[in-house]
Amino acid sequence: MVTPAEAAAAVRHHYDVGNDFYALWLDRSLTYSCAMPDGPDDTLEAAQKRKVEFHLDAIGAARHVLDIGCGWGSVLRELSHRATRAVGLTLSDEQAAFVEAQRLPGTEVRTEHWLHHEPDAPYDGIISIGAFEHFAGPGEDKVAVYRDFFIRCRDWSREDGTLSLQTIAYANMSRETASEFMRQDIFPDADLPTLAEITAAADGIFEVVSVHNGRLDYAWTCEQWAHRLRSRRAEAVGVAGPEVVARYERYLKLSALGFRMGKICLLRLVLRPYRARFFGRTP
Repeated sequence: MVTPAEAAAAVRHHYDVGNDFYALWLDRSLTYSCAMPDGPDDTLEAAQKRKVEFHLDAIGAARHVLDIGCGWGSVLRELSHRATRAVGLTLSDEQAAFVEAQRLPGTEVRTEHWLHHEPDAPYDGIISIGAFEHFAGPGEDKVAVYRDFFIRCRDWSREDGTLSLQTIAYANMSRETASEFMRQDIFPDADLPTLAEITAAADGIFEVVSVHNGRLDYAWTCEQWAHRLRSRRAEAVGVAGPEVVARYERYLKLSALGFRMGKICLLRLVLRPYRARFFGRTP
């Protein structure tokens, strides 16, 4: 398993470029994950809000929610308007500071790996958007890593709780056929899951209620980000430097192409926990 220290270093490599840099090309909510556009002419802001609503609808009227990989707090902000208690986990110091500065009611953000999380009460709902793909590294038994995650989520949840999970996954390619640039410069020490690995890991722990493949949504999202970055390139270079900007331009272009070609996909899964009392055993 990628150690918490290795995971934190990899996440900071990508996300701690600086909030000002991301603010130039993300939408106003600073949502850095696949949106849900309603047609090619949708706005990025509306598409990101629709994505957040999808995951909130999945967990229903949850009053105590865990957001694993909370980013800059787009889900937490919406939860703060719903009289909920919410805990957000991130490995990025900059993201944690940004969320804390918002002083969202009923919200706690922790710079903490999920392996170290100990809730003070069971959760009604768990949301994880764009974090799962960082959990396992090259050469690891990914199913074992994911199974550990699912067991923990089940044990943290009430019997009627729900897990809403969004992750990039391999489609018709493997890590070995991915570009060296993507493997080393963008997401070091991370390996994507496949749908088969996810369902194998969840077997007997979570029931898979629904699965959606939004790969074209992510192609659209990356293209939107790339356009916004190009339009403010001079400002971005001033904030982060030409090498960082060039790296992100290449990353967004290759990502959009990969989603368009079906090499990678975007999975949205809704899962509900099985309970040991139903089967007489604990996985």
